Amino acid sequence: MECDCDYILPTIDGWEEHYQNCSTRWLKDHGTEPLKNSDGTFRLRNKHLTRLTRDVLYHLGFDNEHYDLPAMFGDVKHGMGIPSMTILLQEVIKLLSYAKARDPIIIRIGTSGGLNIPPGSVVISSWGLNGTLKKSYDIPVMGKIMEIPSIFDKRLNQELLHLASEEKGFSTFIGGTMAADDFYQGQARLDGPFCDYTESDKVSFLKALVELGVKNIEMEATAFAAFTREAGLRSADVCVTVINRLEQDQVTPSKSVLLEWQERPMVIIGKYISKYYERINK
Repeated sequence: MECDCDYILPTIDGWEEHYQNCSTRWLKDHGTEPLKNSDGTFRLRNKHLTRLTRDVLYHLGFDNEHYDLPAMFGDVKHGMGIPSMTILLQEVIKLLSYAKARDPIIIRIGTSGGLNIPPGSVVISSWGLNGTLKKSYDIPVMGKIMEIPSIFDKRLNQELLHLASEEKGFSTFIGGTMAADDFYQGQARLDGPFCDYTESDKVSFLKALVELGVKNIEMEATAFAAFTREAGLRSADVCVTVINRLEQDQVTPSKSVLLEWQERPMVIIGKYISKYYERINK
């Protein structure tokens, strides 16, 4: 089986040879037929869907019988930023398949709390870490916990970091991201309505995360990485940090500063999209 990576940037020494959804790598890693079709579209893993004459994407207000999804969404590259996000994400994954979108890349941009890096820095997530410090999204399915690995595409991250390195006004890091199920206790904050641990406990926990390679904390990375990887799609999580959690818990920068910082992930992704269209329009 031949490589079918649709490279955005030429390979640089030290970079991954393939994207993680390359058919050659997929067969090696999963031992199953690749989900990616030869034309860049992708198939869904759920064989039960083939029995449906009409699949209603309830939360999006579409179905694949009454709407011409290829015409509406076939050329769309979604960029969206755990429970409510996964409802939307799973329907978007189905929509992209029904729309026959070719080589889609899903990128989440947002804000996060940084760990031992300056506020205003951007973090490109290499993997998601859940609240029990595992690199997986754990979801109860029929009374049992299903553990889905939460790893992002290394080659895609290398390309994004290469483009980000051209920006001189802020720093960009690649590292792990903890995805908490809660904003307060789940992120070891001291300013929530409930707290039965000490400041020393908090600092020790955050330092332990730093030792594990975690650069930031948010609330989506594990599920986002897990579901896109399971679907055979490339994805990236690019977030600006608005605070250094080793120094404080509350987000205190002014609104104008926060708005300026929030543009930084979009600058990087904008460059990537530009490179993408340069490639396909050659």
